[in-house]
Amino acid sequence: MKETVCLVSLGCPKNLVDSEVTLGLLSKAGYLLTTDPLGAEVLIVNTCSFIEGATKEAIETILQLSRLKKEGRCRLLVVSGCLPQRYGKVLEKELPEVDLFVGTGAFQNLPKLFSQKPKRKRFLPKPSFLYDDETPRILSTPPFIAYLKIAEGCSNPCTFCTVPKIRGVYRSRTLRSVLKEAERLAGQGVRELILIAQDTAAYGGDFRDGTHLEKLLKNLVKIEGLRWIRILYSYPKPDRFTDGLLELMAREKKICPYLDLPFQHIDDQILKRMGRRSNGTEIRGLLQKIRTFLPTVSLRSSLIVGFPGETESQFKALLDFVKEAQFDHLGAFKYSPEEGTPASRLPHPIPESEREERLRTLMEIQKKISLKKYEEMVGQSREVLVEGPHRERGILRGRLQTQAPEIDGSVFLNGKARPGDWVEARITQALPYDLVARIEKVLS
Repeated sequence: MKETVCLVSLGCPKNLVDSEVTLGLLSKAGYLLTTDPLGAEVLIVNTCSFIEGATKEAIETILQLSRLKKEGRCRLLVVSGCLPQRYGKVLEKELPEVDLFVGTGAFQNLPKLFSQKPKRKRFLPKPSFLYDDETPRILSTPPFIAYLKIAEGCSNPCTFCTVPKIRGVYRSRTLRSVLKEAERLAGQGVRELILIAQDTAAYGGDFRDGTHLEKLLKNLVKIEGLRWIRILYSYPKPDRFTDGLLELMAREKKICPYLDLPFQHIDDQILKRMGRRSNGTEIRGLLQKIRTFLPTVSLRSSLIVGFPGETESQFKALLDFVKEAQFDHLGAFKYSPEEGTPASRLPHPIPESEREERLRTLMEIQKKISLKKYEEMVGQSREVLVEGPHRERGILRGRLQTQAPEIDGSVFLNGKARPGDWVEARITQALPYDLVARIEKVLS
């Protein structure tokens, strides 16, 4: 009998899909899977190292699990994913307790590596692997939700970002492969399908054969069983949001009226230094176009404060933009100077204390915007997907069609329903980032 494996997945949903593929490949190879690190002979940490905070979390997790080589059953500790791809040579010296470092271009080879028991510890080839519909995968999400990775890598030239080096150039999965996996997931009971990539809006562009996101969506909406199709992580390049794509989103009820557009800033000089492909005028024009086609759209964005050289007036322009744009959801981050990126070498860095203060100021504005938007929903009846019990006894947790799992708020539900049910619920209270509602009836 082969050994028992426990995998700890860190980071974003894109990383989670890699973890699910890893589990599928190991299971197919005969390994037993467990969620209990104490009971595993093999421990795998699938890491993120996009920014400094993620790197620290990964190192802390690795050190914590390394103790199980003495206190538990662990005989093999493996670190996979972004961290070794970025820092593998250094990590081998700094973390001698780790037995294997496997990067983003080699995690699919773990079953073979385990059986071969290699002498070297680092496997960090240039990332080129792209899973397909025939690749084994074990879902770790609730059975009614699944992420579907439609592409891997990134070819955008953002000066602050490490992803292209860690994940390789942008490469789309074939339309046939994506649709076959979507059909299989729907057949397994998945009802909310969440499309992910480093840039979903760029899907198919590398094929140069007419494949694009609109074409993919036109086929996905035909799949029986799917109720919600959600699109995450779309680089806001205006020409990718065609009239046809937005008309399709407005017409098809299955496609959530939701877009995740990481604008990062609004000042033209900052955007240029960031290596972004849009200026402030184009950003505002894109927002106006989207809201013209989709008046009820829920918009999420991410912004960076404290980028090198950001002046007080440029930061004020960003605050004014947040007030103007009225995003439904917003993730803001203080700039993190990442080793090896062009931005880390820029002059005039902003002190850490100032970055912290700017982040706090911006999020205070967004908190008021979010609360006001939610207060306008009080008294309305909305369709909610029930995810499961909340921490408080007798309370359920769910989401609106305009809320993505993990990154957006929740709806706290009074009443009875099962995980995976869609219910009609009346909003009774607004919180800054969440809602409270009463279940009126179960829809399905």
